[in-house]
Amino acid sequence: MTVATLPRSTPRNLSGRRPLLLAAAVCLLSFATFWAAQRAAGVSMIDLMVYRAEGRTVLDGRDLYAMRATSVQLPATYPPFAALLFTPLTLPGVPWLRTLATAGNLLLLVAFARLSLRLTLPPHRLPRPLVTALWVAAVAVWCEPVWTTLRYGQINLLLAVAVVWDLTRRDGHRWAGAGTGLAAAIKLTPALFAVLFLLVGLVRAREEGWNPWLRRTATASVVFCAATLAAAAALPRDSLRFWSVALFETDRVGSAENTANQSLRGVLARLLHTGQPALWWTATAAAVAVLGLAVAVAAALRGERAAAMAVCAATALLISPVSWSHHWVWCVPITLFLGARAGARWALAAALVFCSYALWWVPHGTGRPELAQGAAEMALSALYPLTAAALIGYVAVSVVRPWRTSRTA
Repeated sequence: MTVATLPRSTPRNLSGRRPLLLAAAVCLLSFATFWAAQRAAGVSMIDLMVYRAEGRTVLDGRDLYAMRATSVQLPATYPPFAALLFTPLTLPGVPWLRTLATAGNLLLLVAFARLSLRLTLPPHRLPRPLVTALWVAAVAVWCEPVWTTLRYGQINLLLAVAVVWDLTRRDGHRWAGAGTGLAAAIKLTPALFAVLFLLVGLVRAREEGWNPWLRRTATASVVFCAATLAAAAALPRDSLRFWSVALFETDRVGSAENTANQSLRGVLARLLHTGQPALWWTATAAAVAVLGLAVAVAAALRGERAAAMAVCAATALLISPVSWSHHWVWCVPITLFLGARAGARWALAAALVFCSYALWWVPHGTGRPELAQGAAEMALSALYPLTAAALIGYVAVSVVRPWRTSRTA
């Protein structure tokens, strides 16, 4: 008579799981420490409160773009579709909402790290993707854009995950492009990725006809239009107000010269000591948009999808009227791309920029002190745009130029 024995974990099985267990433990410890630090700092999650107020305004049938929320009277700035999505935020109480938002953002950070690694590193260089993603997330949670995203309860990680999810889909995937279309319907900046899809698809169409990049563009456009039309049907007055008036009110979201504004417009406002650098910004943003998209398209045509992603993200952040520092969560895939393509020194330099919090070392706050910055202060408050410009230049020289040389040889 034989006695059945229960399967036991062998030392080999246990040793195989140790890297995952260790990475998970370190990530959880980092997240727990981060959570405690944010609570000790008394973070207000003020943007999350604005989202909640937008949802309440929609449910009450009031004027969305006349709404002012929180003690500092912040307005609604996103398209009406976003406000529709914010209506469930009115269900839990504020303490529970803050807890759920923080937990959700931390999970999104792990997903963002995993997708970014999938985009920047081939499978043979990443034998344990989840383990690596947990290590990346454990570190990335402390960089300034991620810290500030969670501090304000922002949705930047959700939008970035939606776009990178699209870029990691195989050619011909049924839903590739849907994430970008949805993200653009919530907040317009990700729409530049749809422009990238279109330009790459049009260039490839000369030889291939209909291709996966055009399919991505079509899917993104259909999803964006469907979401926007659904919002127009549900909120016709607010939709008309946004697309005809609020969209063009660039000062609606805050002062251009604010040190947190890490866009070209913010840099020019501080450089020229004016809150209205309209002419200079328009011309500069147009030139950067053309250059950035040209480099991103050339990289994508060469098969360098990670390079195209990094340059397109940097370009979108540069040309946007306002790119608050928390919008720069794209520093996570950008740093990973630099590490994979340029080496550890470039990645370390980028990590130091985004983990230094140096843009907050300059005078800021009430009284608009940014308009009186000196040269050193201007440099510190322009670190993110300078890093983005260096990235675009690096890709143009190291990725695009060799390709052009090889085609003409």
